Amino acid sequence: MLNANAVAGKLAIVIDDFGYRPHQENQVIAFPAPISIAVLPNAPHARDMANKAWGAGHEVLIHLPMAPLSKQPLEKDTLRPEMSSAEIERIIHDAVQKVPHATGLNNHMGSAMTSSLFGMQKVMQALENYRLYFLDSVTIGNSQATRAAAGTGVKVIKRKVFLDDNQNEAAVRQQYDRAIALARRNGSAIAIGHPHPTTVRVLQQELRRLPSDITLVRPSSLLNEPQHAAASTPGYADAAPPAHKPLSPTAQNLHICKLRRRPAPVNADRFFSVLQESMAQSTLVKYLQLQWQGWNQPRS
Repeated sequence: MLNANAVAGKLAIVIDDFGYRPHQENQVIAFPAPISIAVLPNAPHARDMANKAWGAGHEVLIHLPMAPLSKQPLEKDTLRPEMSSAEIERIIHDAVQKVPHATGLNNHMGSAMTSSLFGMQKVMQALENYRLYFLDSVTIGNSQATRAAAGTGVKVIKRKVFLDDNQNEAAVRQQYDRAIALARRNGSAIAIGHPHPTTVRVLQQELRRLPSDITLVRPSSLLNEPQHAAASTPGYADAAPPAHKPLSPTAQNLHICKLRRRPAPVNADRFFSVLQESMAQSTLVKYLQLQWQGWNQPRS
């Protein structure tokens, strides 16, 4: 007879933004040991909360600020794509000193930074020196983290669900259920939340009645698991703590336009005709034509 744990879905939960709100964070530290915490290195209580979490058996990550696409005030030492390798190395070295016991690093905000292949390659080269894994918070769909890690010893895992984009209790519970469903379907899932009172309250209730086919695990135990695409819309994680960025009224009312009819097919003759016309009008082709005409003229 199969052991139920042998086929259980694995669920990793990471609570970000540690270091600002010790009261709520101490409640998270009271959670089961597999719940992991990610500490903002320049937060006032960063070192204290990292030590407390590690002492209680939790895995500790560095929650490193990275530049978002949106215009907003940035925290000290926010990584930006245009930074030199030396500056990125300095910031990561400093973060490692401020967040003791860290075994991994994930991005705080970061839609601009993580979508830059060149920028993330510099990050991965620095992380390799500290043997840290990278948890991609997936704050943008075209994150380059996995590509950037190629050729380094850095392993990349990906967030699947944000628990508290919406801090309504029913919404948090719905996202938690979604994470469990993904863990069942894919074999594993990583959910990221924050130490908001609502999130803490929902997890206090739900973790007591964790389904028997779901096993709580640390993110580091998933480093060799297949990585699937993120399952919830990236958004919250590009907001700065502890304030939260709601969608603008314009964004809330956006709708996807659907085609009223299928576009007519383009036949091959028309395709090559348009291509030929476009090439004929290009600056390079015109330049070569003029040069050729000049070459064919007799020299005086």
